[in-house]
Amino acid sequence: MVKNTLMPDQRNLFNKVWDLHTVRDLPGGQTQLLIGLHLIHEVTSPQAFEILRDRGLKVAFPQRTVATVDHIVPTASQARPFQDSLAEQMMSAIEKNCRDFGVTLLDLKDKRQGIVHVVGPEQGLTQPGMTIVCGDSHTSTHGAFGSIAIGIGTSNVAEVLATQTMFLNRPKVRRVVVNGELAPGVYAKDVILFIIQKLGVQGGVGYAYEFAGSTFDAMSMEERMTVCNMSIEGGARCGYINPDEKTVEYLRGRPFAPKGAEFERAASWWLTLASGDDAVFDDEVVFTADEIEPTVTWGITPAQSVGISQPLPKVAEIAPDEQKLIREALEFMGLQEGQPIRGTKIDVAFIGSCTNSRISDLREAARIAEGHHVAPHVRAIVVPGSQLVRDQAMSEGLHTIFENAGFEWREAGCSMCLAMNPDKLKGREVCASSSNRNFKGRQGSPTGRTLLMSPAMVAAAAIEGVVTDIREFAAMA
Repeated sequence: MVKNTLMPDQRNLFNKVWDLHTVRDLPGGQTQLLIGLHLIHEVTSPQAFEILRDRGLKVAFPQRTVATVDHIVPTASQARPFQDSLAEQMMSAIEKNCRDFGVTLLDLKDKRQGIVHVVGPEQGLTQPGMTIVCGDSHTSTHGAFGSIAIGIGTSNVAEVLATQTMFLNRPKVRRVVVNGELAPGVYAKDVILFIIQKLGVQGGVGYAYEFAGSTFDAMSMEERMTVCNMSIEGGARCGYINPDEKTVEYLRGRPFAPKGAEFERAASWWLTLASGDDAVFDDEVVFTADEIEPTVTWGITPAQSVGISQPLPKVAEIAPDEQKLIREALEFMGLQEGQPIRGTKIDVAFIGSCTNSRISDLREAARIAEGHHVAPHVRAIVVPGSQLVRDQAMSEGLHTIFENAGFEWREAGCSMCLAMNPDKLKGREVCASSSNRNFKGRQGSPTGRTLLMSPAMVAAAAIEGVVTDIREFAAMA
């Protein structure tokens, strides 16, 4: 048990929010924590609702639960019934469950529908100082607003539906500092891939990450969401960034945000939650922005990445306990130790996912794609993160830029990020992807290979047909 014994002004944001939501501390060391917002989707909720039915329970606070559909929905044609019978069953289940239990559902007929971690912030459901859970690993996205946002399992989903609380161990808090201005061609995605590469996929186990420093201060809210989204890939329980004026202005006027004088009162309180100069942390690591270049994963974990100008590692130069995994990754990916990642041929390009499917991501990818065309051997798709993002992109003509360049323009959904829908890799295809995971089989084919990178890098790779240094591509454009 990590017991909080700090003076109030020494507490970091994480411990302030945790303490505010503590119902009670249990003898075994866990905390019963009140959950401010519960987000659900069609994949991890059906079994949870059945648990409630079996026990004759109701949803305790249905107004604190919001559902959307994203994981299994097709993005090419969303006509019902879906061709995939299991997907149709899941869709029908969440419609019935939300109707029976009085939960708000953003379905395909609702213009607010989209990927759960896109629509939460977009609708102003996500706010500083909240505890937020969802049956999805990348719930950490919402930490960009100064909230404690944690992914949970199906049994926990049932627990929260029934009680609006859950039992958790309080993690330690590591402050991850990055200072300096990012060079042109280096994006938030590169920053978090760099951090995971340095700290490892197990480096954050037992910790929450507070991202701090001038590099994060300069980021937009959408860039901060990208960073926090992948905290889980570094093993952290969650990741967050302190709220500031950017946070306040992003939320101003959002549908579920407070209104008028109530908003101003809330905003003043939100800002007090930020970790102060005297805040105490269990650990701290510091990096500088000039260490970071466009970064690409080459292996089968998000930590197996290199800067675009760097060679892949040589096995003999790696710590002995990591050499087996390096060899496995090289063999699976069909790559050689010491070779450059630049120039690696791709077959598929995917721009989307809860990591990088927001309007700023699409704008930057479209800027790269404009005036070019996807390589003849490459299949390229762009999947907006929500219907509102899609509408905004189309109002700006981004869909026309993508389509003229040879990309497929899709409906909102998770798509090829996890391939629980028709968007899948085939055989040994190599995919340049703006998503968050490159595990074996993640994108639908057990032998498919994934290279994670920023949306701009994906767009450049789609056009060149190989992994490309966006800095040189942009200079030539």
